[in-house]
Amino acid sequence: MKHQLSGVLIYGAGGHGKVVADIVERQAQYRIVGFVDDNSQLWGKELLGYKVLGGLPILVSQGLARHPIVIAIGDNRARKRLVLELTAIGCTFTSVIHPSAQIASNVQVGLGAMVMANVAINPDAKIGAHVIVNTGAVVEHDCVIHDFVHISPAAVLAGNVVVKEGSHIGMGCSILPGVQIGAYSIVGAGAVVTKNIAAEVTAVGIPAKPLNMFE
Repeated sequence: MKHQLSGVLIYGAGGHGKVVADIVERQAQYRIVGFVDDNSQLWGKELLGYKVLGGLPILVSQGLARHPIVIAIGDNRARKRLVLELTAIGCTFTSVIHPSAQIASNVQVGLGAMVMANVAINPDAKIGAHVIVNTGAVVEHDCVIHDFVHISPAAVLAGNVVVKEGSHIGMGCSILPGVQIGAYSIVGAGAVVTKNIAAEVTAVGIPAKPLNMFE
């Protein structure tokens, strides 16, 4: 008799949700029960052949909270808010890792993290909870990526980089060894970060500087 896979829900029925669904299928560790999304215009529709079941209330009303959830929402603050709401009603979470990702054996990957295709994460790196490491990103040795960070496609973090909670690292960024990115900061696409970035700033350019320094 074929073993029945445990169910999983994907919260977020957008483009990011599609990517997560593809990873779940490729991992073959869960079966996708469906999508959950708070946009009522999506309810009842299908995404990659899976139904959008409804919004947050159905997790309780239909007993779906028994299934682990992956939160497929790219906005870091929104993802954190949703984790807090779902935790309060007893939901649990799981991580998804694309089979093509190259992850060293001693890397720590936090609960609810999403590691996309062709990512490389090297020895002694630490990936926090509900972090997104997007397609083709490189996280070098001894990096520390705190909770709710989003590392965009093709970003490269050299060794010993620290990215504090909730920061967004833009597409194609390069961050030099030992640099620290403060909490809830944004590093613009293609930037080269040579020095520490403070919390809650947007930094762009080569070398990267806070936007207010360009005024």
